[in-house]
Amino acid sequence: MTARKSVGETARHWVAPELPGVDLLRARYVRRVFIPHTHPTFVIAAITEGVEEFRHRGSLERAGAGGLALINPDVPHTGRAGVPEGWAYGALYPTAEVVDAVAAELLGLRGTAWFTRPVLHDPVAVRMVGQVLRAVEERQALAADSLLRLAVARLLKTAGGGRPRGVARDAGAQLAARARTELLDRLTDPPTLAELAHRLGTGPFALLRAFRARYGMPPHAWLTDVRVRRARELLDAGVRPAEAAVAVGFTDQSHLHRHFRRVVGVPPGAYQRERGARTYKTDR
Repeated sequence: MTARKSVGETARHWVAPELPGVDLLRARYVRRVFIPHTHPTFVIAAITEGVEEFRHRGSLERAGAGGLALINPDVPHTGRAGVPEGWAYGALYPTAEVVDAVAAELLGLRGTAWFTRPVLHDPVAVRMVGQVLRAVEERQALAADSLLRLAVARLLKTAGGGRPRGVARDAGAQLAARARTELLDRLTDPPTLAELAHRLGTGPFALLRAFRARYGMPPHAWLTDVRVRRARELLDAGVRPAEAAVAVGFTDQSHLHRHFRRVVGVPPGAYQRERGARTYKTDR
């Protein structure tokens, strides 16, 4: 399969039967800037060249060659080059079920595993991630599965623990949760901030503060993130990009294309082709 290239950049985002429950990525970026977004999975990004810089929980983090960016599910973060030459990396996106199974067997951890720090310098773990990707590319199912578990186990021992307790539902958190429900109900036709605040009986700035505190990003950024995530699900199911765009509330395919690249790192069409999804036309 071919990688997507742009201005000296390459990216391939795919899945493989040799490693169920894990998304895979190889990429080199120079100018790419990732907007605030989340993943439903863990992110284990092993930097092989250059430096990646990203915002995470209010801090600016940097991961250089020999280091890893470790992001927990549903935690907002960004991404961009930390040096002029950009950065190259291989990444694994295992589901919580995959990571929790390793944590339960290895650490006796019952419940949800969690990475306790976003950046870890561990050249050995970086090489292990590369070995996982290579085993998948060579269709070595036993090696890929074994190496994945060894890599996750090493990272959990070094930078892992149990998931923190949930955020207390104070008035601000309750307001943010109500706003989230409203936005989900109106994904394709969202209200303005003023309209949403009026419906919830509060002011626009109070709503902005509460939503950012609870979900790590303002409502409009959160809405874009949800739309891209829903679009990924439709693309995986075989829906054509143009139809997926409209279904999740983007104006058209170019609108989806722009935001999809800034969250996933590849265009929606390339994403769908690499993952082997069989496209079909939906009935309206």
